Amino acid sequence: MKKLVKSLAGIALASSLALSVNAASLKIAYDSDPVSLDPHEQLSGGTLQMSHLTFDPVVRWGKDHGFEARLAEKWERVDDNTMRFHLRKGVKFHSGNTLSANDVKWTFDRLVSSPDFKAVFPAGTEIKVVNDQTFDIVTKQPYPLILNSATYIFPMDSKFYSGKDDKGRDKGLLKKHGDSFASRNQSGTGPYIITERQQGVKVQFERFADYWDKKSPGNVDEITLTPIKENATRVAALLSGGVDFIFPVPPNDHERIKRNGDTDLVTLTGTRIITFQLNQERVEAFKDKRVRQAIVHAINNEGIVKKIMKGFATAAGQQGPEGYAGFSEDLAPRYDLKKAKQLMKEAGYEKGFTISMMAPNNRYINDAKIAQAVAGMLRKINVTVDLKTMPKAQYWPSFDERAADIMMIGWHADTEDSANFTEYLTACADADSGWGQYNSGNYCNTAVDSLVKAAGKETDPAKRTEMLQKVERELYEDAAYVPLHWQNLAWGARKGVKAEDVVNVMNFPYLGDLVVSEK
Repeated sequence: MKKLVKSLAGIALASSLALSVNAASLKIAYDSDPVSLDPHEQLSGGTLQMSHLTFDPVVRWGKDHGFEARLAEKWERVDDNTMRFHLRKGVKFHSGNTLSANDVKWTFDRLVSSPDFKAVFPAGTEIKVVNDQTFDIVTKQPYPLILNSATYIFPMDSKFYSGKDDKGRDKGLLKKHGDSFASRNQSGTGPYIITERQQGVKVQFERFADYWDKKSPGNVDEITLTPIKENATRVAALLSGGVDFIFPVPPNDHERIKRNGDTDLVTLTGTRIITFQLNQERVEAFKDKRVRQAIVHAINNEGIVKKIMKGFATAAGQQGPEGYAGFSEDLAPRYDLKKAKQLMKEAGYEKGFTISMMAPNNRYINDAKIAQAVAGMLRKINVTVDLKTMPKAQYWPSFDERAADIMMIGWHADTEDSANFTEYLTACADADSGWGQYNSGNYCNTAVDSLVKAAGKETDPAKRTEMLQKVERELYEDAAYVPLHWQNLAWGARKGVKAEDVVNVMNFPYLGDLVVSEK
C-alpha cells in the first residue's frame, strides 16, 4: 500500500489544488472496512461501497429504482440478446490512462471468473467490443435483467493491472483472501483515490482532480473512513462530533440521534434478508425436511424483530420482500413451538442433538444478539448450540469453508430481483456458474433451479412473477433455510451533511455527490 500512496501523491496534490473554496472534508465510521481493494474479490456491501467511491459503474440505480447513466452515457437494444452501450469520451483512470471499451471487456472477463461475481450474469454472457467507445453485452438467450446486472460492471484500468508485480505474479491476478497486486492497488475512474489504507484502522480518500462528472454537486474533497465495530462507540463518535456520518445506527440509538440538536437520522425500508443456513452435509438430521421445518417453527422471528430490532425490521417468511416479483403475502412467518416439538418427535429427534453455529458480530445489525437469541430458542426443542461469533474479516473465510453446522448470512439482491436470492443462497452449488456460492447449507433442489433458470429467460413480467412465486413457495414448504427478517437501514449524520440525497436501499451511498456545509 505504501507504493500506491507514493504513486498517487502527485495526483492527490493536484486534486487538492484544483478544488473550489467550498470543498469539505468528511469523517465516516462504518462497522467495518473493505477486506480488499479488489472489486471482484468478495461480493459484499463493503466492496460495493468502496467501488462506488473509487471506481464507477457502467450504469447505476437511481432513487426511483430506474437506471442512471454513468460511464455509459446511453444504451439501446440491438436485438433480443444484445444490449449496446456507448461510453463517455475522455474519461480518465486515476493512473492517467483513458477509459475504452477494451477496459470494459477486460473487466467483464475478470468479473465472470470471480467465484463471487460470476452468477451476476447468465452463463455464456460475453462482451463484444464494437469500437473504442462502444461495446455490446450479448447473452445466449433473452435476459430481462441486463441493466440490473450492468450496475456491477466497474471498469478497471487494464493497462495498470497488466504485467508482473514484485513477486512475479500477474497484476490482474484475482485471488480470494489473498495478497495480490489488485488487493493492494487501485486505478479506477471514480471520484476518489485511496491515498492511505491500514486494514481495520483507517482508509483515506482524496478527490480525483480529473474525475469526469463535472456536473456532480459533490463538494467533499477528503474522506476518512474509520471502522468502528462497537455500536455504542460508533454512535458516541457521531454525537461527540468526532465523525460526521455513520452506518449502521442500531435501533436502540435512533431516538438519541433524533433528539440531538446537531445530528440527523436517515432511515429507509430495507430489502436485505437475514437468514440461517442448515448444513445438510455436516448434519444428517438436516437432510430430514421435518427437522428443518421444526427449526423454522422454533424460531420466533417476529419476537426478534420486536425485542432485539426494536421494530426496525420486517419479520420474513420468504426470501424476496414485498415489491419483488416472487413475493407472496401468504408465505408468512410461522413460529409455533408446539408444532416444532411435534415435528422433531415425528422425525425421531425428540431428544434433540448438538450442533455448532457461527455468526458475525459486526456485519449485520445486532447479528451477535440475534444468534444468541436463536441459540436459546433452539434449546426449547432440545437442540444444543455451540455458538461462536467473530468479526466480519474472520467470518467470511470461515463461511467459505462451511466451518459450522448453522451459519448466518444476509443478502441484498444484487439485481434487485428475487431470483438473485435463490441463485446465490439456495441453488445447488456449481463452481462453474457461481450458483450457490453462498449456500453454506448445501441445500439442493434441481426443480427449483430449473424454474429459476427458466424465469431468467422469461421477458413477460406476469409469467415471470408466477414462476418466481412458485420458487418461493417450494423453498418455504421445504424449509430450505431459516428466514429471520428484512433489515431496515439507518444512517446518522451531523447537521449540514446532506446524507438523505445520496443514500439508497442498496446501502452504497453515492458519496461522490454528497454536499456538506460548514459545521
